[in-house]
Amino acid sequence: MSFDYTKYKEQNLLVPVKISNKEQYYNDLINIEQGWTGRLDAQISNTFIQEAIQLIINAISLFENGYFDCAFYSLRQSLEVSTTIVYLMELEPEKRENELLNWKKKSKFPMYGQMIKFLTANGETFADMKQKMNNYFNNLQLVKERLNKHVHKQGFSTFYVSRNHIVNRNKNNDELLNDFNYCTENCIGAIAVLRLAIDPFPVLLTDEEIYSRAGDILTKAYSEDFIQKYVGKESIKAYKNTKMYLYYYESIINDEKRHPSVLDIVKHQYIDKDKLDEILSQIHLLNKNDILAVLVANYSEKVSRVHFYDVLLFYFTSTKSERDRFDFDTRVFKNIKESHNHFNITYDEAYLSFIQFANEELFIEHNIKFTDNEINILMKELKESIGNS
Repeated sequence: MSFDYTKYKEQNLLVPVKISNKEQYYNDLINIEQGWTGRLDAQISNTFIQEAIQLIINAISLFENGYFDCAFYSLRQSLEVSTTIVYLMELEPEKRENELLNWKKKSKFPMYGQMIKFLTANGETFADMKQKMNNYFNNLQLVKERLNKHVHKQGFSTFYVSRNHIVNRNKNNDELLNDFNYCTENCIGAIAVLRLAIDPFPVLLTDEEIYSRAGDILTKAYSEDFIQKYVGKESIKAYKNTKMYLYYYESIINDEKRHPSVLDIVKHQYIDKDKLDEILSQIHLLNKNDILAVLVANYSEKVSRVHFYDVLLFYFTSTKSERDRFDFDTRVFKNIKESHNHFNITYDEAYLSFIQFANEELFIEHNIKFTDNEINILMKELKESIGNS
């Protein structure tokens, strides 16, 4: 085999380093991915947070392949992208649109330091967070400066040629690896904290009293282990004293607390038929689809699942379906809806029936066929309970 000079030049000074806990990092990043904000005026922030997460993943991949300076640069980018969305969200709507347009066009746009300076002086939410969480943000600034040393190639230890010199080649990479892990963990934490400048739900929902009162929202709570590892309980305690957190807390805490069976419907679309009385006692806390699903599910033990929107939304019940699968083909539902026969259609080991009621279309998954009389009684009971709106 001939000597590949090009490959040699590309890889000669690269020393791959294994990150033993990278899978844990990836799993932990799911905590932030699930912290999707439902704020209607801040949907774009979800894209920025997802990009920051990808930059962490890129950094890990680059580091393992020996591109250590690029890895540290990608970590620094994750901080800058996260800060950018906080900066944009703190602006007045009209100015936000102008600045976002500049950002999209790659026109003049503030650098990281300028954004931090502006946010500290003018950003209501960020400035409050920075003041309340002073120790956290001071440490984050030190991490940023530490990343800059690698990015700006300060010190021979940041040079590929020096790290791979014959004198240094046999030295281990523990110091570099420890530095990378330290910066990675702090950058993951920073994304999580800067996400909290959009809304407080990832932390707010860790409070059981809030969780049981909040409706079905997109955001999932950060886990206690995630908070402890990447942010710190003291920092989160300080965050809970911010004006934004307290505002959201106070706007929810006085709402009626949901029973566990009602929470299961709202949060997980699960209907426990043995808890019907409890569910009906708080039926006013359910939305239209919830109520329809409860009424249909509890009409008969035959009913196992109730599907809406051609299976985009479905409720499952304490009656286990004979169809022991959770994959759904929307074409099956569409064909039933467009056919002349809407009831007792064979669906693997179960059956599907389609009804239209109260301007909604729903499919009932059931284990035993319905009789014509049962269908008529169901429609009558639905009309009596809700009315044919």
